[in-house]
Amino acid sequence: MVGLHARQGFFHDKNRAFWILQGGGWFAYLMLRALSGLANSMGLNFAVSAFFVTATGFSISLLLAAAYRRLITMKPVWTWTITALLLMTASALFSVLEVWSHATFYQPGWQPRGVQFLGAILLDFSVLAAWTGLYFGINYYLMLSEQSVRMVNMAAQANSAQLEMLRYQLNPHFLFNTLNSISTLVLLKQTERANAMLSRLASFLRYSLVGEREGLATVAQEAEAMKLYLDIERTRFEARLRTRFDIAPDVMEARLPSLLLQPVVENAIKYAVTPSEDGADILVDARRMGDRLVITIADTGPGLGAVPAEAGGTNVGLANIRDRLAQSYGADHRFELADNEPHGMIVLIDIPFQTENPAQPVANPVVVQQLAPQV
Repeated sequence: MVGLHARQGFFHDKNRAFWILQGGGWFAYLMLRALSGLANSMGLNFAVSAFFVTATGFSISLLLAAAYRRLITMKPVWTWTITALLLMTASALFSVLEVWSHATFYQPGWQPRGVQFLGAILLDFSVLAAWTGLYFGINYYLMLSEQSVRMVNMAAQANSAQLEMLRYQLNPHFLFNTLNSISTLVLLKQTERANAMLSRLASFLRYSLVGEREGLATVAQEAEAMKLYLDIERTRFEARLRTRFDIAPDVMEARLPSLLLQPVVENAIKYAVTPSEDGADILVDARRMGDRLVITIADTGPGLGAVPAEAGGTNVGLANIRDRLAQSYGADHRFELADNEPHGMIVLIDIPFQTENPAQPVANPVVVQQLAPQV
């Protein structure tokens, strides 16, 4: 609730704030009436009367506050109906006591008539109505602030839960394919290769489960995870799977959603390496361009036409990336697929450059170029 306390400020301690405003407001009322009387040569007796009237208003407003605390949680029709009745009753009582005070301390025997009596009631009604308006206005503002903070916290929790769901959605998708490969190796009695694949799988899954709570990883960590994943796949494809990492040193500490690149590489293996007897090359490129982190993954497979409807958002892999980028960065990102000349496909991810030290200056910014060069 730190955000709520910061937003409420003076009203962090509502009880303390009430007494400060209550005391300060009625003291200002007393000073205004007493000084206006003295300025008009009405004498000290008028100041005594003003003090009694102020004490009366102070006491009546405390009774109203006790009633309003219960009314504010009721249905609006009851809140405003009862408030109006209480306000009129309190104003009548305030006026009677004010007239008595004036007749006792300032003008003994004085009795208001006609317009005088109406004026006293209207004045006291205006004072109590203003006090009532401030009471409800401040309390509704505080209730709205609390509700707003709760909604923000709930949205953040829902966003975090959805990011975690999208993140862990990848594990069964990848695990199913890998376990099938291990099963095949066992059936072929290739025990050493199966054991090696299991060991690499354990290392990869350990990385996927140890990520930060907010689901972020550095580019260096993500690259290591991709190398673990590719080592697993290389057990299946051997020389048919050729990879290269071209990562600029100044982006190693940049942060991005963990396991964001794994579905792209998996997609490249599925549609570029698997169908070809000669396999394919996969290049992972990451560099800083101004205040952006630009990552491209290119392959030498059959190209964009070989990617199924999954890329449009109906399945797990690339659709998962779109969802995670939207959850993490809103509209402040790019995710594009294009043909890689002379053949193959290239995927571009453009996100804000963020590190543990956001104030890190931009070093040697370069001009943003087109999709990554050919593999």
